Amino acid sequence: MDISLIKRGVVEIISEEELKSKIEKKGRLRVKFGADPSAPDLHLGHTVALRKLRHFQELGHTVVFIIGDFTAMIGDPSGRSSTRKRLSRSEVMENAKTYQEQVFKILDKSKTEVVYNSEWFDKITFEEVLNLTSKYTVARMLERDDFEKRFKSGSPISIMEFLYPLMQGYDSVMVKADVEIGGTDQKFNLLVGRELQIEYGQEPQVVITLPLLEGTDGVRKMSKSYGNYIGINDKPFDMFGKVMSIPDTLIFKYFELLTDLPLDEIESLKRSIEEGANPRDIKAKLASEIVSFFYGKDEAVKANEEFDRIFKHKELPEEMEEKKVKKGEYNLVNLLVELGVMPSKSEVRRLIQGGGLYINGERVLDVNHIIKLDGEVVIKLGKRKFVKIVSG
Repeated sequence: MDISLIKRGVVEIISEEELKSKIEKKGRLRVKFGADPSAPDLHLGHTVALRKLRHFQELGHTVVFIIGDFTAMIGDPSGRSSTRKRLSRSEVMENAKTYQEQVFKILDKSKTEVVYNSEWFDKITFEEVLNLTSKYTVARMLERDDFEKRFKSGSPISIMEFLYPLMQGYDSVMVKADVEIGGTDQKFNLLVGRELQIEYGQEPQVVITLPLLEGTDGVRKMSKSYGNYIGINDKPFDMFGKVMSIPDTLIFKYFELLTDLPLDEIESLKRSIEEGANPRDIKAKLASEIVSFFYGKDEAVKANEEFDRIFKHKELPEEMEEKKVKKGEYNLVNLLVELGVMPSKSEVRRLIQGGGLYINGERVLDVNHIIKLDGEVVIKLGKRKFVKIVSG
């Protein structure tokens, strides 16, 4: 049985033999993936798992996409050194509104079941909660790396956080999952699902873990909170530019996890760099592949041309944000925030101090800079953002 498509980019399958056996016995599997809507937008890091789910769909299996509207109010403690701030139900539901629209940019809607885990957790009795907690020990919970570190350092761990892996595992019981997919940081939670299914008389799910995708800084996992993310709702030019900003060391990891390019072609591209090809050209191909997936080839070509015009040929973009003001003298930091060009004064100051702000091509290094406006000026903010200010 060929499961090479399923194995592409995978870190671990627990176990491959079980997976093959399930496929032979059942034919069509129920493949579970859970996402807590703790933020409104998805980024390319999220799509690593979504693309793997799509692979299963292409092989005829059904994806059960669980929106963790209940578990999101607790927050996944995976990789956390402290307790998360609790989200309200209204915050969670506001975030959840955008999730389905975004995931169906990747998943086949006709082969996807979407469920909210509040469907069962809103109805569960306290007796059932006690029954659930009786199936796992504190000692087993403390085997988990992040809990163990916090316990040893004296950092608080709430009982609520102990409930999170049990609740994620109970989701598997409720949807009768055959397979569950998650990042390597989710392995503990996924294995709890296997054990709970056995406790509730079900066949245990196969666990498939995927690598975490580093963001544009090349160091930390992609996250909106780190500012190193590439959003799947980013405009084509922004998406293209952000991909072009990743370190060369990530090019082929991105190719494998974020594109459908055959592995032998990826190997050929690796060899071409070893033989002297410019990594920038290979990265442009990567950026085009990713933008094409979300927006089509025409938009990818436009994004590439716009990127070359600005960064290769040092020209201004054909289109840019335009703001109108009265002529006069303005404090630059205050002006950019008041016009809604930048979200905060502190971010403008950081940009200036880092040498990333230019007015008509001239770098500004004074955070107290006074700009004299009479006519048009073009301000460049960072690598890819431009704004034209028209005064009169």
